[in-house]
Amino acid sequence: MSAVDLTEKEPELYKAREPIHPKSIKGRFRTFKTSMLVLAYAVFFLLPWVRWERAVGPGQAVMFDIPSRRYYLFDLVIHPQDMFLLAGFLILAAWLLFFVTGLVGRAFCGYFCFQTLWTDVFMKIEYWVQGDRNKRMKLEKQGWDAEKIWKKGLTIFLWTLVAFWTGFTFTAYWADAPQLFVAFFTGTANSAAYITTGILTATTLVAAGFAREQVCIYMCPYARFQAVMFDKESLLVSYDVNRGEGSTGRKPLQKGLMTLEERHAAGTGDCIDCKLCVQVCPTGIDIRDGLQLACISCGLCIDACNEIMDKRGWPEGLIRYASEKELETGVKPSLFKFRTIGYGIATLLATGLLLYGIFNMKPVDFAVEQIRQPLFVVMSDGTVQNSYQLKINNKEQVPLELELELKGLKDAHVSIGGNFTTLNIPADGTRNYLLHVRAPREAGVSRQIIRFELKDKSGRLPVIQQETSFNFR
Repeated sequence: MSAVDLTEKEPELYKAREPIHPKSIKGRFRTFKTSMLVLAYAVFFLLPWVRWERAVGPGQAVMFDIPSRRYYLFDLVIHPQDMFLLAGFLILAAWLLFFVTGLVGRAFCGYFCFQTLWTDVFMKIEYWVQGDRNKRMKLEKQGWDAEKIWKKGLTIFLWTLVAFWTGFTFTAYWADAPQLFVAFFTGTANSAAYITTGILTATTLVAAGFAREQVCIYMCPYARFQAVMFDKESLLVSYDVNRGEGSTGRKPLQKGLMTLEERHAAGTGDCIDCKLCVQVCPTGIDIRDGLQLACISCGLCIDACNEIMDKRGWPEGLIRYASEKELETGVKPSLFKFRTIGYGIATLLATGLLLYGIFNMKPVDFAVEQIRQPLFVVMSDGTVQNSYQLKINNKEQVPLELELELKGLKDAHVSIGGNFTTLNIPADGTRNYLLHVRAPREAGVSRQIIRFELKDKSGRLPVIQQETSFNFR
């Protein structure tokens, strides 16, 4: 009698990647994916080259200028004091993602995700060089002869060009693009430009060219927590099991099962088991197995199935965007659910707050900091002097001429270091001033709250003020 091995085997945590060669398909979801791809690429690759006239600052429409600590977005200039807008944007993005997921599942992954967009282009390059699915599969099994080396080499070369231009374009958002282009290819650019471009070239090439669907399955955190965001009324790419399987299961076209009437009479489902939905899937799954972690809701399997249904003259929708509840009961879910309404309200609220923050940014910021060494000085005439450091940040694209007034301190005298009478702040600039404030000592008072006010001499800007304290002892 042979011995039985009762030892438990370690579960397989990672499966070696098997190359996936999706078949090209036409349809409305493929058209929508291509439209989003063209739009996203046009915005990403062209935006750094768009010129924009400013009185002060770079002539680039969108630029993240780290040395000057400015983010330029067309006419909007974001200063370090306005970084709360970034937090608002991230909150808005999160709520929008929750809202979309609650409505149509992982539609973001299928149509808008960077990984999806770049993988799609890399697959297009593969298709142009190596041919469609069958030719690519044949080439994969073929030995390393001249044809395979040429086609594989050309594919990787073109991938690398796209990956490089992706990395360079990202770097161009952080410097003036035309100047960077010249400096980069003449070897005079900053080392950070070469390092950033190199890292992004490598990661784009690996993620979109070689890892592909494994990024979605193993690396992307969104795929992991998507399950808690779905319910029985969430719209997902779904296979209608009742229609597709019937009572006896799916069967291919054969004698006696060529028409819907024949198939329904035999209890056979509408699915002819052509596996076209599997062949077009960029992650290689079979949607007929139900909801899966690897499904990115791109809808290409819907296009594939509808193509077959149209050719047979059968109704479309065997695979479609549908909720679990709809498949079970036949009743379409309402979009106005408590959760989606809540996500929608949160998204609108975040959008409103972000817009309010943008349109109500202060044109001038100023801060008053009391110098505490020494905290006060008693002058020879008996008056008390406090000193302050004044910092004014002009966010306007025009210079400002300001006047400083002190409120809340009786018989006080303010002198500005350098004998300034007015404060001239350059456009999009910062100035620091030393203030000396003198006032007669008041009996029984050790500390008093005072208020500095800045007024625009042209009257165009509102009065801004800052409170601090004056110490008598």
